[in-house]
Amino acid sequence: MNTLTRFLIALAIFMTLAATLSSTPTEEKWFDINDSEADSLVSSTPLGVGGVLDDTRGLKCNKNPRLCLAKGSPGPDCCNKKCVDVFTDKQNCGFCGRKCKYMEICCKGSCVNPMVDKHHCGGCNKVCKRGDDCVHGMCNYA
Repeated sequence: MNTLTRFLIALAIFMTLAATLSSTPTEEKWFDINDSEADSLVSSTPLGVGGVLDDTRGLKCNKNPRLCLAKGSPGPDCCNKKCVDVFTDKQNCGFCGRKCKYMEICCKGSCVNPMVDKHHCGGCNKVCKRGDDCVHGMCNYA
């Protein structure tokens, strides 16, 4: 195969690739949407079971994180294409993908054991009085 033939084949491949890429529609980025468009998108988004945003229309928070700010959304943060609240979500506590252990709950973005934690005794933000211990999720159990 001579040099001219190789050049023509390479040119044909390049032109085909350029034509394919130029005809492919570009995806609109979430930051390209103005506020009025975002409001209409968010207000028209259907809510699925349990208030979780429904992805049946192709709207996912990884493409448009502002969907998580919609009324009825489980939280303002987008983790694994789902809207969550990293301050309270046991599967994404503090940041995406950080899972709390079996007996722990997520309080203010930290995994805590409500059975023994003095600052979250029996639940988030339930603080035991000074000098009391948290035993079995109750302050001053004994």
